[in-house]
Amino acid sequence: MTQDTAPASSRRESGSVTLQDIAAHAGVSRSTVSLVLRESPLVADRTRIKVQAAIKELGYVYNRGAAALRGSHTATLGVVVYDIATPFFGAMVAGIDAALNREGYVSFLANSEDSPERQQRFLERMREHRVDGILLCPAEGTPASLIDTLASWSLPCVQVLRHIGEPPFDYASSDFARGVHQAVGHLVKLGHRRIAFLGGHAQHSATQERWQGYSDALAHHDLGYQRLVRGQVTRRAGLELIETLMQETPRPTAVICHNDLMAFGAMLGLKRMGLTPGVDCAVIGTDDVEEAALSDPALTSVATHPYAIGEEAARLALRRIADPNGAREQVVLAPRLQIRESCGSASQATLPASPITSDSTT
Repeated sequence: MTQDTAPASSRRESGSVTLQDIAAHAGVSRSTVSLVLRESPLVADRTRIKVQAAIKELGYVYNRGAAALRGSHTATLGVVVYDIATPFFGAMVAGIDAALNREGYVSFLANSEDSPERQQRFLERMREHRVDGILLCPAEGTPASLIDTLASWSLPCVQVLRHIGEPPFDYASSDFARGVHQAVGHLVKLGHRRIAFLGGHAQHSATQERWQGYSDALAHHDLGYQRLVRGQVTRRAGLELIETLMQETPRPTAVICHNDLMAFGAMLGLKRMGLTPGVDCAVIGTDDVEEAALSDPALTSVATHPYAIGEEAARLALRRIADPNGAREQVVLAPRLQIRESCGSASQATLPASPITSDSTT
């Protein structure tokens, strides 16, 4: 047997640095280096720092994929959403990362662009990288059979914001129907009787829940006027839809929007027509993104807590990884109506939120 006697410096240049090289450089055993690489809590901080310095100096790159083949977990979670560019998803992903970081996990993020085919490619690639679980906001048109497919891969899945398939399943979201119901109720208190809804055109659970909340609220308050207009959930769509609505007879005195982006567009459209949001037509958005409080006028919005949804989804995934056969859980956060000038209220206020609800099913 030929022993490799080349110095660590030459092997560093060729990319063949070994654990033994690191151990010799740091003055520790090879097993200690292995524990540091696996982030074991058994290694003293002083020793860990010394080994990490040696790793950096020698340019060693840990082959986590090979290590995963030898172990049961990779401490990674796949996250698949459909529009990472929106403020809502930015906040939600930040919540996911915060919760995972506290447990030593990292996430692999993918943007499906609401394409089931693109989503499938990401899921297959994440499976190849042996992620421990998936946080999935299903793309529009995703077949319910996908959940069974992930189960057959022994890949725990928590659905986020949208859901497919039949319960029980792990799920984290906000109560969108209740949020719309709150918005309608507030507008009715302000005297509005013609309240329109600017909604998304997509056929998925989150959109349907908003529509249902709107319909139920109208029935609850015995309102005869019902106007549901569907389009892209963008600023441009909000602008175009409000211009169409305000030309109708009778026209609405208030609109509730699928999200804040549509609401920003609706307020801009009103201004272009020489109308004042909150005076000539009340506007309420959904999500309460940071820009809502800074818009002109400040936007009344249903806070749906994206950061908290991300945290709850990550916690659900970690619980499922630890207990694959445990009871399935649904964590649905209560929305809160943040009242500002765009709905015509004289002063800012916040409607009290109901407690967070968490339903566990088996």
